[in-house]
Amino acid sequence: MNTQILSLVFKRLLVAIVTLLIVSFAVFFATEMLPGDVAEILLGQAATPEAVAGLRTAMHLNDPAILRFIRWLYGLATGDLGISYANNMPISHLIGGRFVNSLKLAAVTALFSVPIALTLGITAAMLRGSLYDRIVTTITIAVISVPEFMVATSAVLIFAVYLKWLPALSFANEVHSFGELLRVFAMPVITLSFVISAQMIRMTRAAVVETLNTPYVEMALLKGASRRRMVLKHALPNALGPIVNAIALSLSYLLGGVIIVETIFNYPGIAKLMVDAVATRDLPLIQTCAMIFCLAYLFLITLADIIAILSNPRLR
Repeated sequence: MNTQILSLVFKRLLVAIVTLLIVSFAVFFATEMLPGDVAEILLGQAATPEAVAGLRTAMHLNDPAILRFIRWLYGLATGDLGISYANNMPISHLIGGRFVNSLKLAAVTALFSVPIALTLGITAAMLRGSLYDRIVTTITIAVISVPEFMVATSAVLIFAVYLKWLPALSFANEVHSFGELLRVFAMPVITLSFVISAQMIRMTRAAVVETLNTPYVEMALLKGASRRRMVLKHALPNALGPIVNAIALSLSYLLGGVIIVETIFNYPGIAKLMVDAVATRDLPLIQTCAMIFCLAYLFLITLADIIAILSNPRLR
């Protein structure tokens, strides 16, 4: 690996670390600006001013905001996520099982949507201008235009209410067989796959089409290479960087769409936990969940950039 590639990878990692620090600052102070007093919410409306003042002192809420931010950031760096205000439990205990459930949902969605999206995107690029390409493009644009909450609600009405094929709620802890796995994850996965697959198809098609228009691919075609060989051997290796970025950007959309999906289907994941924490104004739990989403997004984007750098034939 040459020095230029190492330098680019190091710079990308440095940008990711700086971005994470900026995001942590924004998350902490944005949650601090939420209306209401945490001590009053926890004690209730009947609490006396003395009790509220005592609880604020015990929870260090009277300390300067910058001091609490540094203390919170140090806790995140050392693995101490703090104590939940509403549950009076370590946040790590609350998040553990929920995080695994969210990972399961994301993994099943990725395994279902990525192969389908790549196949449709690559074949549409190979047959660009054909009836097949126009059908795939039209359906993709139509799917992108439909918000995921509408897809989720329609899925519940059709498959749970009218047809009664699938449960309206998804309980990840009740999976003991492959059939139960399909029943639990069917509607959440279909809902999430609708939008991310459409995005992935469009970006994959664009990346492959752009590569197919390059002079070296046209030269391979003039030399008698078949269209399949031209795509698989010449176009795809050079379009790997944009395709990986398309996959990463599409999967990162899971982080936003999963909030709506977990709420509608009552799926016990991180997003549902964060929504419940907002309702109780559990600031440490909100901050931790938000940082998990930000960290996952940065990880996907940074990994995609590094793969794009390593797969760039001109840099190699």
